[in-house]
Amino acid sequence: MEVIPVQKNMKVSLLIFAIGVFMAALDNGIITSSLTTLIYSFGVSPTWGAWTITLYTLGLAVSVPIAGKLSDRYGRKKLFIIEVLLFGTGSLLVALSPNFTFFLIARLIQALGGGGIFVIASSYVLATFPKERHGRSLGMLGGMNGIASVLGPNIGSFILGATGNWHWLFLINVPIAILLLIFGVRFIKEEQEHSQAKMDWSGISVLILGVLSLMYSFTNLDGVNVIDSLLSWKFYVFFLAAIVLFVIFYFMEKRLQHSDIEPVVPVQLLQQSTFRWALLIAFFSGAILASVIFLPGFLEQYMDVSSTVAGYWFTPVALAAGIGAAGGGFLVDKKGPTWTIALASCFSIFGFLLFALWVQSIWQMIVAGVFVGVGFGSMLGAPVNVLVTEEAGEKNKGIAVATSSLSRQLAMSIAPTIFAGFLARSFMNIGSHIQQGFAESGIQVPADLMQKFASKAGAAGDYHSIHQAFLSVPDEGVRNVLLNALHVTVKEGYNGLFWSALIFSVLSLGSALILGAIRRKKAAKLQAGRA
Repeated sequence: MEVIPVQKNMKVSLLIFAIGVFMAALDNGIITSSLTTLIYSFGVSPTWGAWTITLYTLGLAVSVPIAGKLSDRYGRKKLFIIEVLLFGTGSLLVALSPNFTFFLIARLIQALGGGGIFVIASSYVLATFPKERHGRSLGMLGGMNGIASVLGPNIGSFILGATGNWHWLFLINVPIAILLLIFGVRFIKEEQEHSQAKMDWSGISVLILGVLSLMYSFTNLDGVNVIDSLLSWKFYVFFLAAIVLFVIFYFMEKRLQHSDIEPVVPVQLLQQSTFRWALLIAFFSGAILASVIFLPGFLEQYMDVSSTVAGYWFTPVALAAGIGAAGGGFLVDKKGPTWTIALASCFSIFGFLLFALWVQSIWQMIVAGVFVGVGFGSMLGAPVNVLVTEEAGEKNKGIAVATSSLSRQLAMSIAPTIFAGFLARSFMNIGSHIQQGFAESGIQVPADLMQKFASKAGAAGDYHSIHQAFLSVPDEGVRNVLLNALHVTVKEGYNGLFWSALIFSVLSLGSALILGAIRRKKAAKLQAGRA
């Protein structure tokens, strides 16, 4: 008689977690649509304005390992409540910020709450739900995470357009957080054995410093002058500091193997080849997801779709990601995680190949986008989390999921620099495209005027300013040549992005095949030992 209420309670708890994951993942993308408005409202420079996104990303990265470890120690339900409370409070403080300093502090509080929600939700499913439901449930959480990341800017634009006030981008989180708190206390049930060992606070501190150093080093990279920025002291000092801190962290954790202090990441996890390969796949999935965020720009700049309707044409990609997440979860339950990742990688490879070689119209973009959406959607949530926790043990599920989430978050912070670099560097070649365009058209333009067009465009390095400048040219023939040169330049930049995203997909496929072989070999040895 008690089976039905237990099953109903599982469905309700999963829905609560899914809404929490969607809310937290949405907030990093939603602010991009209001960045210009925020900069104007607080009267700060664009460089400082970018910290509204950077600080939130850093906060997410810091909170992930802490939330994962504390959830193993104090209980996932309790940590979920705390995380939602932090996120809701941070959202309210952001909306009420009297100055920019207060705004940044509030954003950090918000990020510390949002970062752990996906980790706690995933580890709760793995520890509480029947094994045959892990794939589908984790797929739902991964789908919410992916869809929110993709649709964030579009939803932010809609809210900003409807209200005309950036404060509502954050105030809308408050009632949702209150409802999650009420229903979370009421419906989330958990019987978890809490660890009584002492927390490794020194290890947590070193890990956090290492993560912050690594992420900050990549914020100093210049997409146009990659080599020069790699040699700049700001990059290599912080990058080397991160490597040193990670090495120190490993030996600190190794020293605690036979201690009464519980390590942040058990060394036995790091020593497992399957765990390390799963972290690598998580990194590749984060890079693939980061590339998808550039697709609205592709629609606007290459397809000449207005920014006001670009989001609508992008919706099929988000829907495909949701379908992929559900399908990926189902396949994990039926075929296993490595098989699912391999298939998902093939979808992504084919989709990015279509973008680079075939896409010339809206309907073609939708077809290619659906393949990419199904691909990255299938990777998120279920397969990687099943892989990292299969040998983690009950008390380490939270930190295992947190480590994979941290790996994905690092990729989502690093990869955009790579992708944006292709777009920025393409504008360095616009001068040659302009000269070639005039030569092919037969239009005679004085050399000094042609040089003026090329130098102005190359100096601007920004699509919108170049586009507006070219549109203002009175001569129709000249104007068409200039706009076509811009079109070719944009295609060149996005092609570099698509080919690099395709490489990440190929690496994901290769890693899945290698990991599958390792797991089969382990299973064969285990079976031989039992025989």
